[in-house]
Amino acid sequence: MLLRFTKMHGLGNDFMVLDLVSQHAHIQPKHAKQWGDRHTGIGFDQLLLVEPPQHPDVDFRYRIFNADGSEVEQCGNGARCFARFVLDKRLTVKKHIRVETKGGIIELNVRADGLITVDMGAPRLAPEQIPFQADAEALSYAVEVDGRSHELAAVSMGNPHAVLRVDDVDGAPVHELGAKLEHHPRFPQRVNVGFLQVIDRQRGRLRVWERGAGETQACGTGACAAAVAAIRQGWMDSPVQLELPGGKLHIEWAGPGQPVMMTGPAVRVYEGQVRL
Repeated sequence: MLLRFTKMHGLGNDFMVLDLVSQHAHIQPKHAKQWGDRHTGIGFDQLLLVEPPQHPDVDFRYRIFNADGSEVEQCGNGARCFARFVLDKRLTVKKHIRVETKGGIIELNVRADGLITVDMGAPRLAPEQIPFQADAEALSYAVEVDGRSHELAAVSMGNPHAVLRVDDVDGAPVHELGAKLEHHPRFPQRVNVGFLQVIDRQRGRLRVWERGAGETQACGTGACAAAVAAIRQGWMDSPVQLELPGGKLHIEWAGPGQPVMMTGPAVRVYEGQVRL
């Protein structure tokens, strides 16, 4: 059978989006791995599935698969593309959309200027909620890799993140250290790794190594986690503007227990069909 899909991106973080509301198919991890290959498939960082809701108080269910076939809990840039997709496809006329994810319920707001604000919910900071192996919650933790200690913050935005502050993000060991931290035993579900350079109290630069995808052009949940870590440790003040390789995201966070609000663009690239 042929399935219609849309290729989209949020700041260069690219997605294949499938409407499984008006189309019916059983998508498996092997399909994400096959389609995600940039040489022999469509090529993407994540596959996004738009499904009917499982609860009466939400509008859609949102599932995310990495290009390696692993299913993940959350994707912020994907959430903005999700909102643009369901409006473009007339699956809803709402500008305020509630969506259930594996990591919890998020709220999407499509603004008059075309940008999309996502209420990502409150960050989870307790080690057992991230999950991260530590005796007690702290602002930062020392994690050893190859005999060297690295200081990092651990935050969950529905998915686990480690955030390291660096002097120069261009020279940061994103691929080497990111890959090793992703599979570090203290992160039992693996982890996304952000390398943050603080420019001033409200501006920073960020590169993110995403579990199952490698370095991406942008990572919405990674930007949220980096902003939370920077505000908690007194490096930056809300609102924060973070520049990623693919562009800029605006992040607001009022403090513990409060939701993280992320604003940025979502772009449709092309439409296509793929054989299942």
